[in-house]
Amino acid sequence: MATTATESSPVKEYNGGGTAAAPTKTTDGIEQDNSLKHTTTNISLSPELFEKLYLAPKVPHAVEHATQYANATPLGFLGFVISTFTFSMVLMGWGGASGLPAVAGIFFFTGPVLLFLSTVFLWIQSQFFPMMVCGMFCVFWLSFGLLQLPTLGLADAYPNGGAASKEMNAVIALYLLVWGFALFTFWLFTIRINAVFAGIFLFVTVGAWVLSGAYWKVSRGDIKAAEKLQKGGGALLFVVGVLGWYMIFVMMAAEMRWTVNLPVVDLSHYWRRTDVELAAMENEKMD
Repeated sequence: MATTATESSPVKEYNGGGTAAAPTKTTDGIEQDNSLKHTTTNISLSPELFEKLYLAPKVPHAVEHATQYANATPLGFLGFVISTFTFSMVLMGWGGASGLPAVAGIFFFTGPVLLFLSTVFLWIQSQFFPMMVCGMFCVFWLSFGLLQLPTLGLADAYPNGGAASKEMNAVIALYLLVWGFALFTFWLFTIRINAVFAGIFLFVTVGAWVLSGAYWKVSRGDIKAAEKLQKGGGALLFVVGVLGWYMIFVMMAAEMRWTVNLPVVDLSHYWRRTDVELAAMENEKMD
């Protein structure tokens, strides 16, 4: 049997600061590699945890891309919630607040910036539904924010009353009505994810329709009814903001590895699994 003759320096130091055993030679002149081997350990997320973190169903291509980058969903939620919370409190007139030009910045540099960045990152991560959500709210805040800038002179196109004219308020009412239907469509897809996310879309859908009614009442000259609807819409959006803050905290707590497991009332187990999801679970079992 061949005996081993070890080199005088059996340990080799690498530039990264790590060390590994240097190759040794047998008496037959055969070199043996004693260097350390790097192995990769895959950590699999359960479908429930994945949906809590990314607010999207767990499918193979989404998992592959999502685990390579930081979770961008909370970033978009943060921009949405800050804008919605501020907007709702102004609508309800807290502390005598009135008018939105003073906080027009949230419609351009708070909500839309964070939502746009999140949309791009989620597109890269192949997260379809949260990408759609962030993109939709991004363009909403941008378009609605333009209405709050008096320097643009949009109301000048309506000489009879300007911003208080029947025509302009009727146009905004129809715009919010359409947004309500868009939000309702998204709500139908959230009822497969979790109750908190579904609640956000339910209240924001109703809130959009209530605010549409407020603008419609202004166009009809019924100011008292418009004020009531405005406060009602603000209250609904305030609930949206509260649920949104809770969802952000849940996602950040999970990402920061807090030991608390905050409930979001998972709804996915009430729905039949698709072929793609079943295939993903089978692949995890094989791994």
